[in-house]
Amino acid sequence: MATMTVIEDVHDDHPAADALTLGRRIRAFRQKRGMTLEALAAAVDRAPSQVSTIENGNREPRLALLRGIAAALDVTVDDLLAPEAPDERAALEIAVERAQRGPVFASLGIEPTRVSRTVPDTTLHAILALHQEVERLHRERAATPEEARRANAELRATMRARDNHFPELEAIAAKLLAVVGHTGGPVSHQTVSDMADHLGYSLHYVGDLPHSTRSVTDRRNGRIYLPTERSASRDSRSPILQAFASHLLDHDEPGNYADFLRQRIETNYLTAALLLPEKDAVAFLTEAKNFRRISMEDLRDAFAVSYETAAHRFTNLATARLGIPVHFMKVHESGTIIKAYENDSVAFPSDALGAVEGTPVCRSWTARTVFDVADRFSPYYQYTDTPSGTFWCTSRVEKAKEGDYSVSVGVPFAHVKWFRGRETVHRAVSRCPEESCCRRPPSALAGRWEGMAWPAARTPTSLLAALPTGTFPGVDPTEVYAFLDRHAPTSASA
Repeated sequence: MATMTVIEDVHDDHPAADALTLGRRIRAFRQKRGMTLEALAAAVDRAPSQVSTIENGNREPRLALLRGIAAALDVTVDDLLAPEAPDERAALEIAVERAQRGPVFASLGIEPTRVSRTVPDTTLHAILALHQEVERLHRERAATPEEARRANAELRATMRARDNHFPELEAIAAKLLAVVGHTGGPVSHQTVSDMADHLGYSLHYVGDLPHSTRSVTDRRNGRIYLPTERSASRDSRSPILQAFASHLLDHDEPGNYADFLRQRIETNYLTAALLLPEKDAVAFLTEAKNFRRISMEDLRDAFAVSYETAAHRFTNLATARLGIPVHFMKVHESGTIIKAYENDSVAFPSDALGAVEGTPVCRSWTARTVFDVADRFSPYYQYTDTPSGTFWCTSRVEKAKEGDYSVSVGVPFAHVKWFRGRETVHRAVSRCPEESCCRRPPSALAGRWEGMAWPAARTPTSLLAALPTGTFPGVDPTEVYAFLDRHAPTSASA
C-alpha cells in the first residue's frame, strides 16, 4: 500500500503541500484545460504512468518537474501548491484516500477501495463515516493515562457512595459457599476445588502460562490453567477464585477501560467475599469491636488470608456492618499510592482529574513512616494530625517483586476506641497539601545544595509506555490463544 507523502521545501516561499491535494489540483487544472494525461506527460517529457502516479498522490514531484507541470497547465507553482481541494468531490476523495492510508485502516487488514470517478459520493461518504467511527473506538479503547485515571476516580466515587459494600456480590458468595457445604472457618483449598468443580471447571497446573497472566480460563473446555510455581507473597486460592469469578458474575468482554476496571474490582470483591464470608467475618469483627480489640492481624489469621486481603475486606464491612468510617491505602516504598479507598473524610492527595493512584503521600503519614520502623514483624500504629482532622492508622510493610509496599487501614479519632493499638505514643503532624510540609526541602538543606545537585532520575517504564490496551489490557491475546491450543484436549482442538 502506498503511503501518503508530503512535499517539503519545494521553495522557501512555498508552504509544505500534501501530495494527495497537489495531485488532485494538477488533475483538476489538466481537465479544465481539456488536456489528456498523455498530452501533459508529453509536455513535461515524462511517461503517462509517472504523471498518473503524481495525480493519485503516490509520488511527490521534484521542484523542476513541478515547474514544468505548472508551465504546461498555464498556472503558477503557487496555484498547484494551494492547500484547498479543487472541489467538494476532490475533497471527499482526498479524505477517503487519507483514511485508507492511515494506520487505523491498515490495522483492520481490509483491502482499500480504489477511489475513482465511477465510485458514487454516497459510497465514499459511507467509507469515511465507518473509518471515523473505527478511529473513535480506537481512541476510546486506547486507554490513555487521563482516561484511566478518570475511570479510577469515578469508580472510587461509586465505592465511597456505597461504603464499599455490595450486597449483590455478598449474596453470590454466600450461595456458592452454601452449595459446597462450607460451615465456617478458613476456606480450604479443597473447598475452592469443590467450587470450581460445581461450576464445571477443572484445574490444571502448567509451567508455560503466558507471562502476562495469573491464570487462563478455557471456557470452551471448562478448564482453568494456573502456574505450577506459586508466589510466596500470594494466596494460591485467589487466582482460582478470580478465574471463575467472571463466570459467576456473567462478565462480557470489557467494552472500554472503565468496564475493565469495574470488572476487576467486582472480581476482587467476590474473591475476598469467598475467602472471608460476610456472616463469619461480621461475627468475628463484631466480637472484636465489643472487646475493643479490632485488629487486621487477627482478621488475617482467623481466615488464613494475606494482610492486604484482610485489610481490604475490612473496608467492605467496616461501615455497612460495624458503623465505622474507614480509609485504606497501599503505598509503594517510593511514596506513591498504588490503591486507595476512603469514606471517612481523610484527604488523599489527588491530581486535577480527582485520581489518587500515582500521587505521593505525605512523609508524615503512617503509610510512609512505617518504612522507617526497624521492626517489620509487629503491627505499627500512629496518630496523624491533618488539616481534615486527626486519624489513627495501623500499617504493615509487605514485600513484592516490584519492591516493598505498605498496607494501611485508618479511622477518624472518634472511632479509634474500637481498635487494638489505640494506646500508641507515635504521633505526627501533616500540613499537606501545603508545600512547606514535605514537598519542599528544608530551607537550610536547600541553601547548601540548591543548584549543585544533578540526580539521574530512574524513569519508570510505565512513563514511557502507553497504557496497556486490548480487550484485556496488558494481556497478549496471541500468546494466550497459542497457549490454549497447546493445552486443549485432543478432541477439542481439531
